[in-house]
Amino acid sequence: MRLGWSVLFALGLLLGLTGTVAGHEIPPSVMVLAFVKPEGQRLRMLLRVPLESMRDVDFPLRGPGYLDIPRAEPLMREAAHVWLAGYLSLYEGDSRLSDGRIVATHVSLPADRSFVSYDSAFAHVTSARLDARTEIFWKQALLDVLIEYPIVSAASRFSIDPALARLGVRTTTVLRFLPPNASERAFEYIGDPGLVRLDPRWHQAALRFVSLGVEHILNGIDHLLFVFCLVIPFRRLRPLVAIVTSFTVAHCLTLIASALGYAPSGLWFPPLIEVLIAISIVYMALENIVGPRLERRWAIAFGFGLVHGFGFSFALRESLQFAGSHLVTSLLAFNVGVEIGQIFVLLLAIPALMLLFRYVVAERMGTIILSALVAHTAWHWMTDRAGALRQYHFSWPAFDAVLAANVMRAMMFLLIAVGLGWVLSAGVRRLAGAGAVSEDWGRGASRT
Repeated sequence: MRLGWSVLFALGLLLGLTGTVAGHEIPPSVMVLAFVKPEGQRLRMLLRVPLESMRDVDFPLRGPGYLDIPRAEPLMREAAHVWLAGYLSLYEGDSRLSDGRIVATHVSLPADRSFVSYDSAFAHVTSARLDARTEIFWKQALLDVLIEYPIVSAASRFSIDPALARLGVRTTTVLRFLPPNASERAFEYIGDPGLVRLDPRWHQAALRFVSLGVEHILNGIDHLLFVFCLVIPFRRLRPLVAIVTSFTVAHCLTLIASALGYAPSGLWFPPLIEVLIAISIVYMALENIVGPRLERRWAIAFGFGLVHGFGFSFALRESLQFAGSHLVTSLLAFNVGVEIGQIFVLLLAIPALMLLFRYVVAERMGTIILSALVAHTAWHWMTDRAGALRQYHFSWPAFDAVLAANVMRAMMFLLIAVGLGWVLSAGVRRLAGAGAVSEDWGRGASRT
């Protein structure tokens, strides 16, 4: 028995010292570095991924877990084909490129910095492999891959649909596109972003950002509740036009200003805006309970619209990298998408409220109940977000030329906001003079 256990232990130790690494768990975090460069009649793609993300490949090991580089080299091409090339879809115009050819693979040390530029990365991937005696744990090794695709012209417009999220639980990709005769464009995204147009036309960028705007407003429950509070007491066309227009103009103004870099850059600013958004919902719900008037509601909607615009910009900020050279077009398209989403919500909310107040509950009582429920929800959001905001440290900026420039830009933004508010007030007065009056809260639903 003792002899048998000794033999098994020795065999286990031997296998551990000179074995292979079998399939392993999904790594929690993976960073992918990539370059895409069209040259002549071919498009080159350079990739760097952690070797541990190549699962289900039995890499040979030696010693206490070092990668056996000479024996592992033949498996690198197989791993690159299975886990990388097989899931990359590249397009020239609207035509998908044929499967790429893996030109070279290279095992790199974790301290290697060759992927800081395309030229150094290309030279490194096509250089001689590491010395066979290099001691590198397989989980620390990096796999560099060069893939080539045949193309018609380097001047074409290219797109990529990278499906590399499965490499890790959280996969972050930094992709750099080097078009001929143009500056480098960098993309950074988490997971699978879908089809990424590396050099989009204006209408392609517009369609993408319209879709993003609709998606954001429909997924933003706090913005939806604010819009819902706006329309509970005002469901007739003229008051709705005044209120929704003022809210729209205001959030468009701050969204564009923030996207162009006119918003504070401190870490405390986004959580502050989230708190203010919750406060806006609480205030609007309480005003519904007390009894709003059109002359005041449009101005409040304009003021809180400025706050909500900053909230929209936080969602837009990470997506502007997909705008290409069409920044202004993408900003306007995102606003259009937000408005389409708002109109869709209004088309659902207004008939539902009319049916509710006609057949279920009296209008005044229903308004109070609905607004109280919204206020209760937003109050909890406000307290939770205020707690998160208190964790940030705010320090007054130094009085220098940078601060003076920021103050000047803030004053310009304030003047623009005041001017737009004055124009809107004139429009509201015309609507009121044409018959747009506030709701009479002392009357029942039968007089609405």
